Amino acid sequence: MPGRGPQVVVVVGVDGAGRTHRLEAIAAARGPAVLRLPAPPGPAQHLGEQLAEARQRAALVLVDDAHRWDAGSLRLLTAAARDGLDLIMARRPTIEAPELAELDETLSARGEVEVLHPLGRDEVSALVTAVTGRACPTEVGTSLWEASGGMPAVAAALARSLDDGPGPPGVPAALLARMQRRVAVLPGFAAQTARLLALRVGLPDAALAHACGVSEAELGEALRGLRDEGMLLPGTERMIPAVADALLTELPPGQRRRLHDLLAGALAAAGAPAAEVAAQLRAAGARGPRAVHAYLAAGESLRFADPRAALDWFDDARRAGAPGGAAGAAEAAAQLGLAVDTEADAAPGTDTAPGAGRLALVAGALAMAHGRADRAAEHLVTAPDPGPVLAVPALMALGQRDRARSAGNSPAPRALRLFADAALAATDPVEAVAVAIEAAEAAELTPPSAVLPDTPHALGAVLAVTAGDAASATHLLEQGIRQGLGGPAAQPRHRLLLAWTQLRTGRLDAATAGFARLRPDDAGAEPNGRDRMLHAAVAAGLARRRGDLALLRRTWAGVERVLARRTLDLFQLEAAEELAVAAARLRRIRRLDPVLAALEGIVAALAPAPVWEVTLGWLHLQVAVAADDAGAARTAADRIGAAAAPGHRQSAQRLAAPVWADALAGTVEAEAVLAATEALAGAELPWEGSRLAGDAAIRVPDAAAARRLLERARELSSAEPGTPRPEADGPPSGLSEREFEVARLVLAGRTHREIGAQLFIAPKTVEHHVARIRTKLGATTRAEFVAALQGLLGNDPVSP
Repeated sequence: MPGRGPQVVVVVGVDGAGRTHRLEAIAAARGPAVLRLPAPPGPAQHLGEQLAEARQRAALVLVDDAHRWDAGSLRLLTAAARDGLDLIMARRPTIEAPELAELDETLSARGEVEVLHPLGRDEVSALVTAVTGRACPTEVGTSLWEASGGMPAVAAALARSLDDGPGPPGVPAALLARMQRRVAVLPGFAAQTARLLALRVGLPDAALAHACGVSEAELGEALRGLRDEGMLLPGTERMIPAVADALLTELPPGQRRRLHDLLAGALAAAGAPAAEVAAQLRAAGARGPRAVHAYLAAGESLRFADPRAALDWFDDARRAGAPGGAAGAAEAAAQLGLAVDTEADAAPGTDTAPGAGRLALVAGALAMAHGRADRAAEHLVTAPDPGPVLAVPALMALGQRDRARSAGNSPAPRALRLFADAALAATDPVEAVAVAIEAAEAAELTPPSAVLPDTPHALGAVLAVTAGDAASATHLLEQGIRQGLGGPAAQPRHRLLLAWTQLRTGRLDAATAGFARLRPDDAGAEPNGRDRMLHAAVAAGLARRRGDLALLRRTWAGVERVLARRTLDLFQLEAAEELAVAAARLRRIRRLDPVLAALEGIVAALAPAPVWEVTLGWLHLQVAVAADDAGAARTAADRIGAAAAPGHRQSAQRLAAPVWADALAGTVEAEAVLAATEALAGAELPWEGSRLAGDAAIRVPDAAAARRLLERARELSSAEPGTPRPEADGPPSGLSEREFEVARLVLAGRTHREIGAQLFIAPKTVEHHVARIRTKLGATTRAEFVAALQGLLGNDPVSP
C-alpha cells in the first residue's frame, strides 16, 4: 500500500493475551472490507471460494488461531498470500507445523510481526475500569495485576468478579470454566504438570519430571504447551496465581493430597532441603514411616536455625508415630528456654547412643544456665564429644583447672575449642578476652551444632568487665544479640549482661534504661538461676548507686532467693560483690558467709590467680566501706596489694585500696586520693572513684582539700539522689534545692553520715541543713519534724 509504513501482518501471543482483540483493531484501521476466517476452517473447497471472493472484493482477510488450522488449509493461505491477497494472521508463539512456518515466513516478508506482551499495572487498572464501568482504586488494580500476571483474559475475568461483593475476589466462574476446558484437552502428563505447578513449589526440572513420570525432554514440551495456553507467568515456569487458584479449586481433596505426596517424593529424590519435603507431606496429611522420617529430618535440620519450627516438626513426627526424636526436641526447646526432659531417650529398637549423648549435652548446658556449674561439669565431662570441651568453662568456674585442661584436649570444632581456650585463660582476663573474641567470630561464621552452656559472647563479656575492657564487653554482647547465637534463650542473658557492663563501668543512665526494658518473659520463661542471680545483682547495684535504701530493701527479697541456692562461681564473683555490699548496707552480711567461703575456695584452688585475688579482695574492701569498718578495709587493702596482678584495672585497684583504707581510718592525703580516683576512672570504675573522693572529703579536716575532693566526687558521679522537683515548681515551703534533697533523704531514714556521703557534703553540714529545715517547717520535736516531712514530701520520697 503506497504511502503507508510497514503493516502488521502477524500477531503473536499466548492464549488470553488478546490476539483476537488485536486483529480486530488492525482490521478497523484498514477499512470496512474484512473477511474473518476463525479456526478451524471448513472444507478446502469452501476455503478456496472464500479466498477468491476476498481477492475480488480487495477485502482484508483475518486468520485467527492459525496454529489450529490443518496443513491443507495453511497451504491454501500461503498460496493466496503469495498471489497478493491482503492477509493478517494471529498465532501462538510456538510453531509446530511446517505449513504454518511457511505461511508465517511468507507474511513476515510483507510486513511486521507484533508480539503481545502482558499488560502493565496501569493498563490492568484501565481494563478493570472498562469492564466494571467505574474507576479502579489503585490497590485493586495492583492486586488484580499481580493475580493475573498482566494477562488480559484473566484480568478481565477477575474484574467481573468484583461485582460479587466487597473483599478480595475468589476464583471467578468464567476463569474456572476456562481452565477446566483447557486442562481437559491437555495430554495427561501436561495436565499433571499444570496441577503440580499450581501448588507453587519451586521444583528443578529433574524433580518435576520425576513427579510427572516423564523425561525432561517431555517435560519441556509440556511447559511449552502450558505457556502457549496462557497459564504461566511470562518468561517463567511459574503458574499465574489466579490460574493456579482455579486449577486447585477444581481438585478433589484426595487428588490434592496425592499431588503433595508426589511432590515430596520428587523433592526427596532431587535432594531438596528436608523442610521442603516435609512441608509437602504435612500438606498431604501424611502418616507412617516415610512421613515420620521426613518430619524428623526437618526438625533436625532446623533445631538450631529455627527452633520453634523444629519443635513443630518434632510434634508432627510424634503424631505420625515417631519412635524417637527426643534429643532433637530437647535441643530445640533448650534454645527457646522451655522446660526440657533430659531423661527421655530414643525408643527401643532405634540408635539410642547418639540420642542419649545429645541429651547429656543438653542436660549439661541447662545445668550451667541454672547456675549449677558442678552438675554441668559432670554431665558434660562424660558426654560424647564435644561434651568434654564444653565442660571446660564449668570446670574453670569451679576452680578445677587441671580437670579443665584435660577436658580441653578432647576433639571439638574450632569455635568450641576457642571457647574452651578462653575459659582456660580466665586467670588472665586480658588474654582470655582476645581468645573469646576469636571464639565468638568463629561461632558466628559456623554456628555450633550443640546447645551451649554459655555463649562465647557472654563469657567474653564477663572476662572483659573483669579486665576493665567495657568496649570489648559491649561489642561482644551487641554482636551476640545481632547474630542470635545461642538461640532465643540466650538473648535476655546478653541484654542483662549489657546492663551489667554499663552498671559496673559507671554508665548508670544506660544501665537503668536497659534494665528497665528486660522482662521475665523475654525468652518465654522465667530467668534461669544464673541470670536470676545477675538480675538481682544489677537491681541491687542500681539501688545502691541511686542511694535509695528503700529500693535496696525491696530488692533484697530477690537477693535472698539467689543466696539460698549457694551456687555462685568464679565468673559470678563481681556480681557477688554487688550482693555483698547490699548485704552490708542492710546489716545482713553474715548471710553471705557461705557464698564468700565458696568463692574463696575457688580462687585459692586456681592459685596463682592474682587477677581474681584482687577481684575478691576488692569485694571485701567494698563490703568494709559499706560497713564503715576501717580494720576490715585495711585487711582487704593489704590482700590486694600482695597480689601481683597484671592489668590496668587491677593496678588502679591496688593503688586505690590502701588510700581508701586510710580514709576510713581518718588519714586523708588529698593528692593521693585524687591520684587514686584518677586511676579508678581510667580503669572504668568511675563510681568507685566518686565514692572514694566522697568518703575522703567528709573526713579530711582541711576545708580547701574537702572542697577539691567533693568537686572530684561530683565530676565522677553519674547517680542522682532522687527525682528532683521541676524548677518551675521550686522547692516546697521555702526550702532551698539542697535542703529539699536533704529532707528527702532524712525522711528515707538515712543518717547524717550517709546523707553526707550521698550528697558529697560533710556530716556537720548535713546537721546545719537539718536544723534550718526544722526552723522553716516550725517543728520542735522529732515526731513533728517527721510528720511535717511526710506531709510535705509523701511517704516514698526517694523512689526512682
